[in-house]
Amino acid sequence: MIRVPGLLLGLLLAVSSPRGADAQTEPGGALPVGIVTARRTQIDKTLDFVGRVEAVSRVEVRARVTGYLDAVQFKEGDLVKEGAALYRIEPDLFQAAVTQAKGALERSLAAQALAAIQLQRAQDLLDRNAGTVVARDQARAAFDQAKGAVMGDEANLRTAEINLGYTRILSPIAGRIGRTSVTKGNVVGPDSGVLTSIVSQDPTYVVFPVSQREFLRVQQGGDRPDRSRITVRIRFSDGSVYGEVGRINFVNISVDRTTDTVLVRASLPNPAGELRDGQLVQVALQTGSPEEKVVVPQAALVADQGGVYVFIVEDGRVATRRVKPAAGASGTNIVIDEGLSGGELVIVDGLQRVRPGIAVRASPVVPAASRT
Repeated sequence: MIRVPGLLLGLLLAVSSPRGADAQTEPGGALPVGIVTARRTQIDKTLDFVGRVEAVSRVEVRARVTGYLDAVQFKEGDLVKEGAALYRIEPDLFQAAVTQAKGALERSLAAQALAAIQLQRAQDLLDRNAGTVVARDQARAAFDQAKGAVMGDEANLRTAEINLGYTRILSPIAGRIGRTSVTKGNVVGPDSGVLTSIVSQDPTYVVFPVSQREFLRVQQGGDRPDRSRITVRIRFSDGSVYGEVGRINFVNISVDRTTDTVLVRASLPNPAGELRDGQLVQVALQTGSPEEKVVVPQAALVADQGGVYVFIVEDGRVATRRVKPAAGASGTNIVIDEGLSGGELVIVDGLQRVRPGIAVRASPVVPAASRT
């Protein structure tokens, strides 16, 4: 929606008396006004949306074994590398469990070795007709049992070693780490919930909903740009523009039934960590090659019941030009689609006093910086 602070200006002008305007003219009869030249400039084709920054990877760190927390090994808010130590759970009981499992495995291996010898002896006696098939089969069963016991004890040892490894909680990804919910000396375990969170930094995603109206507007305009060629820029809440350019890498396969929008995602470099997970930003999609358009200050626009117009200076006198601002135009400077060709002297200062046809003395003013 076009923001025209002069929306009531046309109505005010309509009821103001010419006598009041004439009273403010200079003795020579020319009214002083400030003007800028309507300039032609290259304007990018853009579509604006509201989006949120979303980390490519987000991990909630949890404890996988129960024990006393022996150390917190990171500083909250810092960048951490993949594999960096975050927490240490007291390992003594878990180390003891590993030692116990090793002892059980050694006993099982000894029993298996004895069962193998007894099986071989039973087989030799049977081969010399000095033993029985029953004795051989019993020895084979004992060997198989011993073998199974070894496998079980090996698994127990492996489980004990894994649990011992879980006493050292490491970062699964590289990124920025949040605040810790527990401190040294507390008992933690699988039921303790999230200990801290880590979000990846570079690159990052920006997700934003695109309405079906926007899709239809692009289609009806006959402009179907290649998605791979669309560039994505974002603007922060203070109006500053992020320096990196992104690309669309995903468009959702279905339309949200509640909002009638399609979720679109872009990937942007984030080497300095300026973008933070969950941050609200303005998203501008540049959908084509720049076009040359006429731009005038937003302060020059006047609205009345007939639409929008500007006052210009021609041959020292005031004239009006009906204009058509670009769809969705807003900001300090406005793109004009129709009504001006560029080079016109547009009045921006003294609008309250001018009338079509009166003589004016025009003085250039410094135009505000273009938002584009």
